[in-house]
Amino acid sequence: MAAVPTLTAEGVERATPPDGAPVAEVAAGITRAGHALAERATTTNWVCSPLSLAFAFAMARAGAGGETAAEIDGVFGFPEHGTHEAFNSITRQTATEHVHLANGLFTQFDLPVGAPFLRTLATHYGTGVHPVDFARDGAEIVNAWVHEATAGRIPRLFDALSPATRLVIANAIHLKAEWRHPFEEAATTHEHFAAAGGPVRVPMMHLTADLAHAAGAGWQAVELPYKGADLAMRIVVPADDQAPDALLAPDLLADVARSLAPAYVRLAMPRFDYGSHIDLVPPMKALGLRTVFEAGADLTGIHPGLRVDGAVQRATITVDEWGTEAAAATGLMSLTSMRQPPTITVSADLPFAFVIVHPPTGVPLFAGIVGDPSDTAGGRSG
Repeated sequence: MAAVPTLTAEGVERATPPDGAPVAEVAAGITRAGHALAERATTTNWVCSPLSLAFAFAMARAGAGGETAAEIDGVFGFPEHGTHEAFNSITRQTATEHVHLANGLFTQFDLPVGAPFLRTLATHYGTGVHPVDFARDGAEIVNAWVHEATAGRIPRLFDALSPATRLVIANAIHLKAEWRHPFEEAATTHEHFAAAGGPVRVPMMHLTADLAHAAGAGWQAVELPYKGADLAMRIVVPADDQAPDALLAPDLLADVARSLAPAYVRLAMPRFDYGSHIDLVPPMKALGLRTVFEAGADLTGIHPGLRVDGAVQRATITVDEWGTEAAAATGLMSLTSMRQPPTITVSADLPFAFVIVHPPTGVPLFAGIVGDPSDTAGGRSG
């Protein structure tokens, strides 16, 4: 496949984000959006990247106006000022050798794009426009970009694109990191997991180490840090049979973050490996994001007469004794129109939730529900 040129705002380089960018406010909004999607998950195992979702809509927000802009701000909790600076700062802080973030805008080759929108993409998102011919090979080009940006974890984002497609806004994220305290592979044994459909036997990993632990009404949590990175997975296990999506509620996750304290933990948790394919349109509409999908959408900052016709995310995660590899891609398609303390035991042997966070900013890169670790087929969620 021939290389696709990238057109950017002439003479515009990516800005250094200001120290006062509203990262905490944006991170809180991303967490709320991720929980709202989790509440609407329809599969036993579910994973998404709240951050990838927010990046895609933040780029769309750069070209939105009127009610469309107000709805995007309302659903994602974007502040009145500084949203794009915050996303630039999040990229600078989270993108390391362990995390790769990529943004892309693919447009029909003869579609003119607003200059201010191009400047925002170049300044804060580090990207420009990739002109393609959607009637010929647009889906192939977008999918190849996603495949490369996720190190092959997401081989394709779209099964097909309409020849009438005018643009695709895309974000991709890939994470690969080893545990700071790896599980001992020899200690992994097949044990029962209390899946919703009945007990299943799964490979259960075991670790005893100095970790951060927290407990609250009906839950306990453990933070597993990654080696050489400001990243951690927080496992939240219910004390009873409450729905695991409730464990991703923003207030509960904030309690987890505030309550984490050093402890000597004996942890048992399953390996898991699955993926999700999420049609974002129904949950986004349910959350109040409607006009962007309608004929009257105001995306005139990108090009007059556009609306978002479809929005999808594919995500995968693999967790084993050595660490985690996860990836996600989101696409919006637009058409015209010291002394050892007592040991705390945590057993993740019933449906639980997890979130992979960047603790300095509180940004959730990935969030998910493990309902049956024996099911590696993934699922479709909406």
